[in-house]
Amino acid sequence: MSDITDFLLTTAACCMGAASAYGFARSKYQALVTEEVKLRGGEIEKARAEERAKLDEAGQAAQRSLEEVRKEAVELRRQAEDARRDVENVRKEATIEAREAIHTAREEARRVVLEAEWSIQQREERAARAEQSTVDKDALVASREAELRAREESFRAREAAHEALRGEAAKLVDEQRARLEAIAGLSGETARKQILERALDETRKDLARETREIEESARAEAEKRAKRIIGIAIQRYAGEHVQDRAVTTVHLASDDMKGRIIGREGRNIRALQEACGVDFIVDDTPETIVISGFDPLRREVARISVERLIQDGRIHPSRIEEVVGQAQSEVERGVADAAEQALLELGVTRVHPEISRLVGKLRYRYSYAQNVLKHSIETGYLAGLMASELGLNEKQARRAGLLHDIGKAVSHEQEGGHAVIGGQIARKYGEDPIVVNGIACHHDDEPTTSVIGHLVTAADALSGGRPGARREMLEGYVSRLQDLERISTKFAGVERAFAIQAGREVRVMVEPGEVSDAEAALLAREISRRIEEELSYPGQIRVTVVRETRAVDYAK
Repeated sequence: MSDITDFLLTTAACCMGAASAYGFARSKYQALVTEEVKLRGGEIEKARAEERAKLDEAGQAAQRSLEEVRKEAVELRRQAEDARRDVENVRKEATIEAREAIHTAREEARRVVLEAEWSIQQREERAARAEQSTVDKDALVASREAELRAREESFRAREAAHEALRGEAAKLVDEQRARLEAIAGLSGETARKQILERALDETRKDLARETREIEESARAEAEKRAKRIIGIAIQRYAGEHVQDRAVTTVHLASDDMKGRIIGREGRNIRALQEACGVDFIVDDTPETIVISGFDPLRREVARISVERLIQDGRIHPSRIEEVVGQAQSEVERGVADAAEQALLELGVTRVHPEISRLVGKLRYRYSYAQNVLKHSIETGYLAGLMASELGLNEKQARRAGLLHDIGKAVSHEQEGGHAVIGGQIARKYGEDPIVVNGIACHHDDEPTTSVIGHLVTAADALSGGRPGARREMLEGYVSRLQDLERISTKFAGVERAFAIQAGREVRVMVEPGEVSDAEAALLAREISRRIEEELSYPGQIRVTVVRETRAVDYAK
């Protein structure tokens, strides 16, 4: 405001100065006019006109300056009024805002005070309730303490009564025990031991009885399935003999021949594998190629083919196919010759060509390192000898013994045990029902319906279990039999034990007075478990516990 006032005063001073200057100029002019009139006549008028014009111009300029100053003064006055109004508005707004802030602060203070009062009131109420609850709890505790004291007194009284009764009962028990010991002639400890022994004996008998019932109920179904599963597994997976009976090695003159057999980019060895159906393993083994395959016929075809290709020297895919075809024909002729020789050796005639072919294929099959064709011939001989001793049909027994394992020639191609498969094949090609049954039942896969079936089973066990048949040393064989008898005779109640059927069965004789029928089943299980833990043996060992009761008297 002071700046605006100073500006207005300055402007007014400027206007007053302009007016005084104009008056001074006019008076100056009049003086000059008078002086010129006196000095010059016409020049005075001319000068007067010029001076008047200049004065008019100066007056107009002053007038214009005055008008501009006035306008500026009006504008400044207007701005001053606007400023004054703004100041008033600001003052009013500040006053309103201050009043509102004061009102809000008062309201907030009032709310805080009310909340504090309410909180204090709530705390006071809770404190009052807590105080009342504490009083109630004190009263309840006091009443319960009184009740507990009363119960404690009652309990002490009952305990004293019970102690008195217990003492009387102990006296009565002692008196009764003394009377019972006097009557029975036994002490309490001895009677307790006898009762315990009797309970253990009854428990053992019950356990044996239950075990026997469970075994009998499960054996009918489990034994057949277990035999079938084990038989299939043994036939299809030769176990410890896979390495010996699933590979064939071919000797080479030099390692350079390996590259020729492999061929450019492996085409020759691929042609060999596709034609023969086996794997050829060419590794770092010097001058050796390994032929791997489960089918012995295919391995033989591959061996002959490789040997002929090496001798011929021409090794390429077309020549490989030609040589493999010739090797297959040669192997088929060998199969036919082997079958003819076996049939002629046992005197078996009128055999279907397909069955004869299966017999010949057994030449390339092995069971626990025993050649199956030789085993079949031995089984036929043994079955025929036993049949002749019993007055039965010897030719029929030999026929069944020779054909009993024909299922092994195709067991790796079909589902089921080789005995069942062999029986199906024999039945399909018109063999006698007795021969069919002898083939199918020699591993108890089917029930035996004739004596010939029993003879084939016994001959099969004799051929496979005799010492040396399956590369078992005689010393180890005898040692295993001795261990079987030694383990069996260690159990209580065993009188003696015999290892029979080439170590495939152990027969245990027990004392009938010490081992009951139920305990005999439990004893057989315990012996079999001990044999499993302590011995290593092929196949399985049958444990038979025999309990006989004999009554002897003499007539005098």
